[in-house]
Amino acid sequence: MDSKRLIVFIVLSLAILLGWQEFFAPPPPAKPAAVATATRAAGDGTPAAPQPAESSRLDKGQRIVVNTDVLRAEIDTMGGDLRTLDLTQHGQTTDSTKDFELLTDKGGRVYVAQTGLLSAADPQLPTHKTLFTAEKTDYTLAGDKVEVKLTAPEVNGVKVSKVYTFSKGSYLIDVRYDVSNASGKPLPLSAYYRLLRDNQSPEGESYFAHTFTGPALYTSEGKFQKVSFEDLDKNKASYVKNSPDGWVAMVQHYFFSGWITKPLEGKAICAKAEDCTYDIKKLPNGLYSAGVLVNLPTLANGASESISVPLYAGPEEYATITKLADGMNYVKDYGWVYIFASPLFWLLTKLHTLVGNWGWAIVLLTILVKAVFYPLTAASYRSMAKMKALAPRLETMKAQYGDDRMKFQQAVMEMYKQEKINPLGGCLPILIQIPVFIGLYWALLASVELRQAPWILWIHDLAKPDPYYVLPAIMAITMFIQTFLNPPPTDPVQAKMMKIMPVAFSVMFFFFPAGLVLYWVVNNVLSMAQQYYINRQIENARKAALQS
Repeated sequence: MDSKRLIVFIVLSLAILLGWQEFFAPPPPAKPAAVATATRAAGDGTPAAPQPAESSRLDKGQRIVVNTDVLRAEIDTMGGDLRTLDLTQHGQTTDSTKDFELLTDKGGRVYVAQTGLLSAADPQLPTHKTLFTAEKTDYTLAGDKVEVKLTAPEVNGVKVSKVYTFSKGSYLIDVRYDVSNASGKPLPLSAYYRLLRDNQSPEGESYFAHTFTGPALYTSEGKFQKVSFEDLDKNKASYVKNSPDGWVAMVQHYFFSGWITKPLEGKAICAKAEDCTYDIKKLPNGLYSAGVLVNLPTLANGASESISVPLYAGPEEYATITKLADGMNYVKDYGWVYIFASPLFWLLTKLHTLVGNWGWAIVLLTILVKAVFYPLTAASYRSMAKMKALAPRLETMKAQYGDDRMKFQQAVMEMYKQEKINPLGGCLPILIQIPVFIGLYWALLASVELRQAPWILWIHDLAKPDPYYVLPAIMAITMFIQTFLNPPPTDPVQAKMMKIMPVAFSVMFFFFPAGLVLYWVVNNVLSMAQQYYINRQIENARKAALQS
């Protein structure tokens, strides 16, 4: 009976660990979506701004290449789009010698950043369909900043420049419009900022290293909301559409890009909720758009204005993204166990500061978590140790009652009562710890800090499987040893299952990132030591009682 519970516990834990996020995780909470609008403020009297035009492909102009110390970007003069962004400090998953491509319009992929200006009074304002010009085609960061200025054709007395500003050591790109109005009349303005993407999986993603990929946004009203490609395909997406603050992004494993309407230490671009309309949708060309439409103050004749919105495009490094905007830490996809995973990762970063190595930080974190739960696990192991001591009596009772399962179970329960053993005592303390351990699993899985981070010897990337399968093999051995420390099953079939399960689990862990397997190995070793120590204590106490 106890063996059955143990087997069920292990299987259910694994099912929760791997399947919950994919199949059973609760959808983002439905929020009362404000009515999307592109109209001016009440009493303005101007008609709504038109929506950006779509086409089945991305038109191309001349490419402008920008190199900084952390990225290489390509800006297309067609629309001034940011078409390519390579992160030079991060290698590809399959080939670490090549720079990681975050944004791209090559090789059949589409993931780009677009912006444009709109006005019902002047439909010829520059959009992502306008051909800009630039002073040169190659820019290299020499100091702290480098600016790339693109100029749109002057139309009806309106001059527009689009300026990208790249900073040293930063993945935050400032995108600014400089607008001068000499049209002879007031100019109502709206601007859109969006990320355009296909629904292909990120490079290097696998079933065992899979997190959410798709649009997401954060607002003060709706908080963090993910919008899946599947919901967009079915026209079932639900999210808060109007808010004076927040950000909208495209998220994937380890990396993301996002337009920020209210920086953490800056001023919101929108004066009120109606001025910012978040728009996430599937386009007729099969791509997906995640963006925001911003109503700007009317520009008087003879006046000039600069409109700046930052774009972050880079890794989900906790120390960086938490300084960008409210709620940006949610892009690290911890799923339903965020409340456990977030503080555990915070502790992991503090340990890394002490030891300077993510592998040893994982070891120390596992020891600390094990120490915190020592009273619970000790109670569990004491219960199992007592049951193990009763194994000979269980075998005798099984032979005594034969096939009468009902009487056998009644006799077992009576024996537990006499010996003051709670048959659930071995499982309940462990069940209480499951959310924490799953939280630690997701904290390690979603952390870009572990990506291409070495530990020791042959482990050069904690986010990739052990190349020689040493850690999975050690894990299988520790699981097999643990079967001898647990109460032996009375059913031969269960006994065989308990011996097969370590092999099955180790095969599965061959495909897990080395950092995760390292955690499980350390946890198993500590569990074995603790269980052996408690078993010896109980055995010595029993011998002393018999001798007295």
